[in-house]
Amino acid sequence: MSQVPAATRTLRVLRFLAAQADPVPLERIVRACDLPRSTAYHLLNAMIDEGFVVHLPDEHRYGLGVAAFEVGSGFSRQAPLQRIARRPLAALVDQTRYGAHLAVLHGRDVLYVIEERAPGRPPLVTDVGVRLPAHLTASGRAILSALPAAQVRALYPDRDAFVDRHGVGPSSLTTLRTLLQETRQRGYAVERGEVTPGLASVAAPVLDHNDHPLAGLAVTFPDDVPADEVSALAAAVARTAEQLGRRIQGR
Repeated sequence: MSQVPAATRTLRVLRFLAAQADPVPLERIVRACDLPRSTAYHLLNAMIDEGFVVHLPDEHRYGLGVAAFEVGSGFSRQAPLQRIARRPLAALVDQTRYGAHLAVLHGRDVLYVIEERAPGRPPLVTDVGVRLPAHLTASGRAILSALPAAQVRALYPDRDAFVDRHGVGPSSLTTLRTLLQETRQRGYAVERGEVTPGLASVAAPVLDHNDHPLAGLAVTFPDDVPADEVSALAAAVARTAEQLGRRIQGR
């Protein structure tokens, strides 16, 4: 850990805090970010001084500060991810003839930031600005499968964290871990009828230069599509996700 730059540790803490639904105690940060307690404490104090973190002394918890909000607002204004992804998503829709969408993790939800509709296909619930439970969506599962196990555990500390939409999908950390392991082994995430009955999706994560998932890229299609076509769709999604990752990394 001593060889890890302070900036990397700082960003790791900020990324963890940004993924939480509520402020968290110091020990959660220490475990999730794999930091010595004293190091986490000093980093948090430095970020408090700069406005990126706020300390809630009555609750003994830490959360994101106003400066972090300003950075996020700047990202929203500039919309670099949407600008980079728009054309590859359109090409993916032309290739597959099914709708494609890009989502980012927001707490335990995914937030859809781009949707490219296929001509003649019915509209989907994954419109821009819609939030859905990450553990039920292919996009969310693709993102979660690329996160450290400690971060997934922090996002889903108990059964109350698992929202039920149609009576299907993982309802405990154990079942979610199994599903994410299968996703990693397969190379892509799958969802069948857990968001909208009769529809299925395949998705792949878009990774940055540290192999951290920035987003999930998915294609949605009727649930009765043959298995060989599903495999072809998944391969096309994975190729496009890899292309996006390279473009985001500046390669």
